[in-house]
Amino acid sequence: MTVIATEGLSKRYPKVTALDRLTVDVAPGVTGLVGANGAGKSTLIKILLGLSPATEGRASMLGLDVATEGAEIRSLVGYMPEHDCLPPDVSATEFVVHMARMSGLPPTAARERTADTLRHVGLHEERYRPIGGYSTGMKQRVKLAQALVHDPKLVLLDEPTNGLDPAGRDEMLGLIRRVHTDFGISVLVTSHLLGELERTSDQIVIIDGGRLLRSSSTSDFTQTTASLAVEVTDSDRHPDGTRALRAALDLAGVKVDGSGHVLLVDLEGDETYDKVRDAVAELGLGLVRMEQRRHKIAEVFQPAGITDSPNPQNEGASSDAA
Repeated sequence: MTVIATEGLSKRYPKVTALDRLTVDVAPGVTGLVGANGAGKSTLIKILLGLSPATEGRASMLGLDVATEGAEIRSLVGYMPEHDCLPPDVSATEFVVHMARMSGLPPTAARERTADTLRHVGLHEERYRPIGGYSTGMKQRVKLAQALVHDPKLVLLDEPTNGLDPAGRDEMLGLIRRVHTDFGISVLVTSHLLGELERTSDQIVIIDGGRLLRSSSTSDFTQTTASLAVEVTDSDRHPDGTRALRAALDLAGVKVDGSGHVLLVDLEGDETYDKVRDAVAELGLGLVRMEQRRHKIAEVFQPAGITDSPNPQNEGASSDAA
C-alpha cells in the first residue's frame, strides 16, 4: 500500500523546471522529503493538495487522483505550511476550532477535538492567549494542531522546524514521530536537514532540481559499517586516554581512524573486540562505549545545499518554550 504515488510528474514554468518526471511511491509511516531550497519540495506538496496543476504526469494520495479528486483529498489530509500564516489577534483555541469547522466537524466535536489536539502539541495551558504573543515554537505547534484537528489519515508538514532553536527542533521532531506512533497518521515531512529526518523517518526521499535522486528506507541509508566506535575516559596514568589507546591499538596491528574523543576502529572479526577490550584494560582506562558504527545519511549521500546541520541563521531563533 502507498499513501502517495507519483508517475512522471513534472511542473514547468517559463524559465524554471520545478519538478522533472518525478516517479516515487511513499509508504505509510513517517517519510522525510529532503532537498535543498528550490529542489521542488513545496511544489510537490502544492500539486498533491490540488493547489497547483502538474504540467504532465500523474499523482495520487490515499488512492485518490490529485487532479480530479482534490476536495476529497483535502478532507482526508492535513497540511502544515512552511511560512507564518496565523492571525495574531485570535487565540489558538479560536483558530483551531475554526479550522476544524472548515474541515466539516460540527461545533461540539470541533471544540472537543481542538482541546485534545492542543493538549497533544503542548499548548493546553496557553490555548486562550492571542497567537500574536506566541514564540516561534508555539506558533509552529498551532500550525501542527490545525493540521491534525480533523483526524486526517495523512499530514504534509512543510519545514516544521524552521526558526526553532535546537531544543525546539528536538521537541517538534518528537511530536511528529508521535503523530504516527500514537495516532496511526502517516506523515510526509520536508526538510533540508538530513540529520533531523534520519532520527524521525521510516523512509527518506531525496530530490534535487526536481528529480528523484534516491528513495529508500532509513535503515538502508544507515546500515551498519565495518567499524567500531570506541570512546574511553582518561586515567591518572594516561591523562589523554584516547591518544594512549590509539597508540596501543596501532602496536597491536589494529587500524584506527577518527578524531576527537571517538576512535573508529576497523572491524576485522570478533578478535577486534578482544584487542580493544584488552588494550583499554591494560591502560587502566574507562570504556564509555564500543559499538558497531552506523552510517549517517549525510555520509552516504549529500548533494549540494542539503546539510546535516541547521542553517546558522536559525540558531538564534525563538525557543520552543513558552
